[in-house]
Amino acid sequence: MDLWEAIVLGVVQGLTEFLPISSTAHLRIASALLGGRDVGAAFSAVIQLGTTAAVMIFFTRDIVQLTKASWEALKHKTPYHSADSKTAWFVVLGTLPIGIFGLALKGFIENEARSMWVVSSALLLFGVVLLCAEKWGRRQRALADMKLKDALRIGFWQALALVPGASRSGTTLTGALFSNFKREDAARYSFLLSIPATGLAGLFELRTLLKEGAGQDWLALGVGTVVSFLSGIAAIWFLMRLVRRHSLNGFAYYRIILGIGLLWASFNHLIV
Repeated sequence: MDLWEAIVLGVVQGLTEFLPISSTAHLRIASALLGGRDVGAAFSAVIQLGTTAAVMIFFTRDIVQLTKASWEALKHKTPYHSADSKTAWFVVLGTLPIGIFGLALKGFIENEARSMWVVSSALLLFGVVLLCAEKWGRRQRALADMKLKDALRIGFWQALALVPGASRSGTTLTGALFSNFKREDAARYSFLLSIPATGLAGLFELRTLLKEGAGQDWLALGVGTVVSFLSGIAAIWFLMRLVRRHSLNGFAYYRIILGIGLLWASFNHLIV
């Protein structure tokens, strides 16, 4: 992989990881437009470490507060010692579904599921579902109102993002909106939930690549990761500002149009 290709893929990863439009789909599209094959789930997961770092830096204050609150809760032996400690535990519990299903379906996710037919269908389907969440969600609840059942429900929505094209950001935002959370609180929880999910996936794939050793394009991986970090910061800043005043309908319509376009292109063998 040329460095300029790694830069392009890093930008695509960083911008689309946090916007509800599917980073996997856009990496597949970018790879096809660059004239190459699918970069693969491993490459995608490793450069996600850049976007994970972007979240951790952007939400440093939140992470410090949640960590302190968790420590206090452990000392008092009360998981729900405060609103922050409750949120911290809910981030952990909300990560369990994607971890369990991710390990169980790893082979399928990394191979058959990356078909452009699957990616484009997921873009279209979950775009429609996001529109429904925007229409029917009452957007009355704050993150402090979250209960255990909400965390697990949104966690299962996040697990749906194992389907390439579904979008981890998109499914968690959709689940939170269906649970009647305000958009800004839904986005904040989605970002916090991304830290263990994408971080652990990236480290797992990095460990696998390190074991394989020879044949890996480490420079391209490093450049792609750094670029995804920089573009990820921009994407987080943009989405947090947008959800304060605007709906996510624009992203949903974009997904639907792109999904239909990719289905047509796949049917006519213009993209594989």
